[in-house]
Amino acid sequence: MKNKINLIIVVFAAIFIHSCQDVVDIPLNTDKPRLVIDASLIWQKGTTGNNQVIKLSTTTDYYTNVIPVVSGATVFVKNSANVVFNFTETPNTGIYLCSNFIPVIDETYTLTVINKGQNYTATETLKSVAAITSVTQETQNGLGTSFLKLKTFFNDPANAENYYLYKYKFTKNLKPEYSVDDDQFFQGNTFFSLVLEKDTEPGQQVEITHYGISKGYYNYMNIILNVAGTSGGGPFQSPPATVKGNIKNETNFDNYPLGYFRVSEADVTNYTIQ
Repeated sequence: MKNKINLIIVVFAAIFIHSCQDVVDIPLNTDKPRLVIDASLIWQKGTTGNNQVIKLSTTTDYYTNVIPVVSGATVFVKNSANVVFNFTETPNTGIYLCSNFIPVIDETYTLTVINKGQNYTATETLKSVAAITSVTQETQNGLGTSFLKLKTFFNDPANAENYYLYKYKFTKNLKPEYSVDDDQFFQGNTFFSLVLEKDTEPGQQVEITHYGISKGYYNYMNIILNVAGTSGGGPFQSPPATVKGNIKNETNFDNYPLGYFRVSEADVTNYTIQ
């Protein structure tokens, strides 16, 4: 009798486990597709900054693996002197390229995107960034785990309100790690960005980038990072809420795009873990 009961239990357990393997697609409410404008113009120190890229795509539903690109749009940027920098699409890619952009610190630039009769615009100022001076590393232990602590130092300019975006890209990780900062508590002093990383080994590489950003972009990224979560793989995964940027639809205010137009100077250094 006991063996018979055990057999019945095993059979029911097998049926239960098998039923748990069924894939269930949950129907989700999907908003109409919105234009996504990836317009980050970056002037890396030591380069001319002439070559710039803007990418256009649309939002799509949760279960779609391919991001729809937007082709055939008109994309250009003007400076305060009304000099026009045209961005030309690589055919059928949604990638728009410019090879004659002229970056100038504290210059104001206006983005225009015209797509399907809709006119999208945004204005931003190119912000400088302090040069990276050194990188240090140490080991920090906590909660039974060993972390690599990297500090990247720079000299914050005095008598100026500065905002920073920090990016750490470890070769062992698929996605970079981002954080933002302002100089309210280290105005005019030497300071550093900081990252803690697990599972590192000597010889591994990390690319460290500091960007000078506007206060508006600082506030935007603060929201993005809080929505995405510090352990969610960075700010460019799908967030559970819509975060509006600085780009407006001049034709139909309610049909606003996603994304942010920013113009930044950047400093980059590559560090080898010791």
